[in-house]
Amino acid sequence: MAEWNTYYRNEEDEEDQEEGEQAGGDYKATGRDSLVFLVDASKEMFIKGEDGQPSNFDMTMQVVRSVYASKIISSHRDLMALVFYGTEQSKNPRNSFKHVYVYHDLDEPGAKRVQDVDALRGGKGAQLAAETMGSGETSLGDALWCCANLYSDIKLRLSHKRLMIFTCRDEPHGSDGVKDRQARTKAGDLKETGVVIDLMHLMKPGGFDVATFFRDIISPPEDESELGLQLEPCEKLEDLTKRVRAKEQKKRAMARMNLCLGEGINVAVGIYAPAVTARKPAPIRLYRETNEPVRSKTRTFHTQTGSLLLPSEIKKSQVYGKKQIVMERDEVDAIKKFEDPGMSLIGFKPMAKLKRHHHIRPAAFLYPEEDQVKGSACLFSALLAKCSERNVFALCRCVARRNFPPRFAALVPQKEEVDEGKVQISPPGFHVIYLPYADDMRTLDPPQFPTASQRQVDKMKEIVSKLRFKYRSDAFENPVIQQQYRNLEALALDMMAPEDIDDLIMPKVEQINDRLGPLVQEFKDLVYPDDYNPEGKPAGKRKTADAGGGAEKKPKAEVPEDELRAHVQGGTLGKLTVPVLKEACKRFGVRTTGTKKQELMDALIAQLGK
Repeated sequence: MAEWNTYYRNEEDEEDQEEGEQAGGDYKATGRDSLVFLVDASKEMFIKGEDGQPSNFDMTMQVVRSVYASKIISSHRDLMALVFYGTEQSKNPRNSFKHVYVYHDLDEPGAKRVQDVDALRGGKGAQLAAETMGSGETSLGDALWCCANLYSDIKLRLSHKRLMIFTCRDEPHGSDGVKDRQARTKAGDLKETGVVIDLMHLMKPGGFDVATFFRDIISPPEDESELGLQLEPCEKLEDLTKRVRAKEQKKRAMARMNLCLGEGINVAVGIYAPAVTARKPAPIRLYRETNEPVRSKTRTFHTQTGSLLLPSEIKKSQVYGKKQIVMERDEVDAIKKFEDPGMSLIGFKPMAKLKRHHHIRPAAFLYPEEDQVKGSACLFSALLAKCSERNVFALCRCVARRNFPPRFAALVPQKEEVDEGKVQISPPGFHVIYLPYADDMRTLDPPQFPTASQRQVDKMKEIVSKLRFKYRSDAFENPVIQQQYRNLEALALDMMAPEDIDDLIMPKVEQINDRLGPLVQEFKDLVYPDDYNPEGKPAGKRKTADAGGGAEKKPKAEVPEDELRAHVQGGTLGKLTVPVLKEACKRFGVRTTGTKKQELMDALIAQLGK
């Protein structure tokens, strides 16, 4: 019979799960994600840019390699494929399509695939691609048909299917209307089966016109913020990498629930984690003979009979009033359940009532789910507009998941922000600030320290203003985690040594000194005394005797006999120092076997404790 406290979850574990761990999220679809890279292999893709810039083909291979490596680390069970079209050679299932070369089938990424893509990078990679595949006629319809066959051959359940087209030609078929119609037809078939088609168009001389052909091929943008991104071609590797990253990462909600605004008025919303703490992956135990992952199974046996216990035979108990109260699992679940998952509006408060110390854990983000309840986006937008207009936040009671305790949360409105190119920077929605309970607040008695003068405070303000910079969380990587992934990558790819990493959290001392100039020394002069040396230790002063100039000897420490016996009787002999104990042994004629403190104490106790 299990104890009550072994059944309850740890409260910290619940908070960690609410913050951002997506293991228990109520996803709309479950399964594996899939991604197919469809790359143009025409001669135009291999033309190098100006000023030594890499070719469009080389940039594409670098991005594909980066996505392969990141998928191995983040979600190695996802499926990926690499297909080239416009090639001279043909390689695809059953060789049904000409000028289509399937370099990688739809499968899990691995070290061998990363090495294959590495071989296609740079000048040698372009030469290898020319020898292996070559450049020939183009039929995008056949390439899309081949990709559809790749998806149909997969027997696994796929939650998200995406196809990315990399090309620098806005008219891949020239003036061939038959091939254009065939490509549009196959693209429509793919989109009907749930495949999202994205265009990663690259810069070419004269510009890239999406409206000429690809407007009817690609899927409509999932978000209004992506309208501007679909029109501008990528000129640099950083732009292409950023766009691919934004597309291939699926936005998943930690939880989906209803926001109840009143009786019978519900808005479907999703709770998202804006940022998740990066952690080292958990170690996996392997069987030493086969090197396969070990799966652990837990079984419960009766302590007296040794028989195997079924889950229905295990009960929970709690000792209360010297009595053992036994409960069924269903009864424990009923006690823990307050209400069904959801959010209930309590009222509104001015923003001035929300203090900085109310922020006790990472905030979440609230966004409407129109496909769950029709009209949610409209009502959500009206609520957001009114809260922003009146500068108030909504106070709600939130139950994130089943059997979770209720929390009070403040919904802080955030308006949409766009940059000069009309690209969204901040989405519209509510920040969910989890409020503390009364038990979470405590009164501290801080220690008293000397107060700085006004001149010292003003000087430190100057130093702080000189060292200010615009902080972005994505500009700093965890060097420990980065080094671990570099080591794993080098081990998997048989590299001679891992790639060097830049520790971005280390302070730039030279740049700091150039900015501050004499301010540091001026601050030191205001705070520290003239003879203060933080790096040196004060020299010890030796006392000299009045005659002879020799060091003065310390007087011998003697303890009266009565006091010594009192220490022995009270067991406090250890408070005396070793020199005092040695002097006491000499005075009482006690023979010792050593000079350690414990040996001296034992000898005195044996002599005086009689």
